[in-house]
Parts: sequence; C-alpha cells; structure tokens
Amino acid sequence: MTKTTTTKYDVSEHLRTPEEMAAYLEACIEEAKGDAAFIAKALGDIARAKGMSQVARDAGLSRESLYKALSGDRSPGFDTILKVINALGLRLHAEAVP
Repeated sequence: MTKTTTTKYDVSEHLRTPEEMAAYLEACIEEAKGDAAFIAKALGDIARAKGMSQVARDAGLSRESLYKALSGDRSPGFDTILKVINALGLRLHAEAVP
C-alpha cells in the first residue's frame, strides 16, 4: 500500500488578485456571524497573500503587531481593521438587509 502525503492547506497561496481577495473577505464576513476574530483571521490570510511586511508598512503598523492582531486569537480594534483594509486596497460597504 502506498502512503498518501498531505500538506496543510493555506488559502493565502490561492489569493492572487484583488477580486479574489475581496470575494474571500466577503464570504468570510457572511460566514463569521459576528465573530470579529474570524474576520481578523481572514484579513490575516489576505495580508499574507499580499506580503505581511508591505501591508504593515502601508497600514502604519509593525509587522509583529499586525501578525498578532490578525492571528484570529483576538479581536483587534476597529481602527486597526480599517487601517488594514485600506492597506490591502479593499473597501468596506454597507447594504440594507432585505
């Protein structure tokens, strides 16, 4: 019997375009059901896809603090979320619930 080798799936390796990143974040927001740490983790995935160092510079944060904020272990402040979203080249929008 041959052994099957598996590797850990990393979504950040598959987020190549701004449109894919925006669609991923939108799907995560819908799935999160109010879990801010889940959304922060999704932003971390996108930041890793773009390059954490560059996102940290663009957001005006240290790379270390960005990793901590977007680890999914905590809920970062909304000001941090807004800085990261802006640094990622994404935009938040509101929509009325039907």
